[in-house]
Amino acid sequence: MKRNRSMIIAFAGPATIFFLATFIYPIFRTLVMSFFSIQEITDPISKWKFNGIGNYVSLLQTPLYVTSWINLFKIFVIGGCITLGVSLLLAVILKSGVHGKGFFQAAIYLPNVISAVAMATMWIQYVFNSSYGFLTTFFRALHLDFLANIQWLDADHKFWALLLSYCFGMIGHFMLIWVSGIERISPDFYEAASIDGAGKVSQFFRITLPLLRGIFRTNIIMWSISVSGFFIWSKLFSPISADTSTVVPMIYMYDKLFGAENTGDVVRDAGSAAAIGVMLCLFIVIVFTIVNKLIKNDDLEF
Repeated sequence: MKRNRSMIIAFAGPATIFFLATFIYPIFRTLVMSFFSIQEITDPISKWKFNGIGNYVSLLQTPLYVTSWINLFKIFVIGGCITLGVSLLLAVILKSGVHGKGFFQAAIYLPNVISAVAMATMWIQYVFNSSYGFLTTFFRALHLDFLANIQWLDADHKFWALLLSYCFGMIGHFMLIWVSGIERISPDFYEAASIDGAGKVSQFFRITLPLLRGIFRTNIIMWSISVSGFFIWSKLFSPISADTSTVVPMIYMYDKLFGAENTGDVVRDAGSAAAIGVMLCLFIVIVFTIVNKLIKNDDLEF
């Protein structure tokens, strides 16, 4: 027994130490930093000034930061409905026996293989460009000038352009997760339903959806994690400085941590940046808790 315990410690010890050093310690340090006034993230502890919940109060009183959370919730709710809804629809179509399933599945997933920087650049330069972009050219060919003249990258439309392009890039990822869930459902259920006279729509709502509760719960949690780390797309749509139409908490945290120009000076606030990171973690924890409370599949069997 002692020998087995020694072997367990020998093998599990290095991994445990590595985990504590690379995950637990940074989380704990960030939590502590959020209660201090810190200018540079590299400042020694001797320069930290205790600020209590001052960083949190200051952030919640900043209009641009509040706007960043509003944008995040809009991406989470509206973008989540679009992404999860369309990806589920495509998964159901692909698993319904359509010819060329492998080709379409690979084609839909293809945007996930391309880097986010390249995808965002493609949408900005070749889809939303007001001079030669795809949307402008397409609507002009249909003589729909009122649609062709829309400036997709101006302040009024930039958020929706950002949301549309981001959802397009994420649909393939969630589609594969839906497909994996549908493949777990026994064909016997559908055969029995067909014998009883149930149509495809009825089978979808009475068989497919109930048996995908666990997958639905997983997708919502993964979507919340993806949205909380929303950065590259927002930065590329507003590369110079954060604006109200595309700013999200991660962008605001980046500006606080590495400095945002203010009247010619670079202002850094690592303490506030740490507070933003803590609030983003709380957002994921809250979503995880609510989803696990509301969506349960303990009583379902495959």
